[in-house]
This record gives sequence, structure tokens and C-alpha cells, in this order.
Amino acid sequence: MVATRNRGKLAEIAAALADLDLELVGLDDFPGLAEVVEDQPTFEENALKKARQIAAATNCLTLADDSGLEVAALGGAPGVRSARFAGPAADDAANNQRLLGELAAVPDEDRQATFRCVLAICRPDGHCRTCQGELRGAITRQPRGAYGFGYDPLFVPEGRTQTISELGAEVKAAISHRARALACARSLLPQFLGNTVE
Repeated sequence: MVATRNRGKLAEIAAALADLDLELVGLDDFPGLAEVVEDQPTFEENALKKARQIAAATNCLTLADDSGLEVAALGGAPGVRSARFAGPAADDAANNQRLLGELAAVPDEDRQATFRCVLAICRPDGHCRTCQGELRGAITRQPRGAYGFGYDPLFVPEGRTQTISELGAEVKAAISHRARALACARSLLPQFLGNTVE
């Protein structure tokens, strides 16, 4: 079980774990589940809360992530509020527009940002582990590219000149914050599936 309704995120996780003997389902496959309120102050605490609650409710091994964008010039915002930066019902375009507005007066050399991801893996019996990944870069002045979701059209990774949306799926799968956290999770999953969590 992947504790998300975000189809883009589910597809990325499924692709990263494709060679493992797993059947991945998302929250949309369990329509009666109550939403987990992401009210914790850190990515790690939100990921653990989601994974624990969904694992207990579904009796499935559950992988949950909390991820977002931390912008240095904004004191680390939007951070854990990345998906809700422009309001509780905001879509990607609204969040991107608000971010660009907040950074309008910030010069190019001070637009550093970090994508951060924490993945939690929990069994229904409460055993959990976490993995983390990050990707550093900078925020552009306008959206560029057609691929991806979230802040991808605004984020240029360090050492690159294109946004993640311009770089496309293959590059993102190799370098993203979620890909780095998933690499760690891949090494832990056999322990969970073998019932030998340390």
C-alpha cells in the first residue's frame, strides 16, 4: 500500500520498485478510508503518522511519504505546507504562482531551494523505518516544461540548466529527492516482507 491519492507520486514509486515482487495500490483503492490529517511539524513525523494509520486500517504493509520544497529565502517555506501553500484546496498552478510572488523581489543568486522527501515504511504491527532524500537547486522566475507535477516546472537542480519538468521522467527518476529516498527504502523492504524488521 502506498498512502497517497496523488497518481503522479504513485506512478513514480511504482516505477522505482517495479522489479520487486510487490502489488502496489493507492488510497483510491480503499475508498472508505478516512483521510490522515498531516498536522505534524516535520516531514518525518507526517510520513510516520500516515504510514502507521494506513497500515493499521488496511492491515497492509504501507509506504507513506511526506515531501516538499524548502526555499532558503523564505526561511524554509513552504516546507511541510508545500501542497497547501496557496490554501487548503490549492492546485499546483496556484502553489507555483504564490511561490513566484513571494520570491518576486529575490535576486537570482539567492533563490536556492531543496526538495526533501521522507519515506516511512510501516507494518500493521507498528514496526516502522524511515528513509530520507534531498535534491538541491534553485527556483526559476517562470514555469518551464510540461512534465511532472508540483513545483517541478520551477525547480532547476544543481548542475543543470533545465527545470525538472524540462528534464523529464527518466532524469527525474534518477536524481529526485523521492528517488534517493526510494533507493534506501528498496534496501529495507526485504526485511519487512521477510518479517524481520530490526
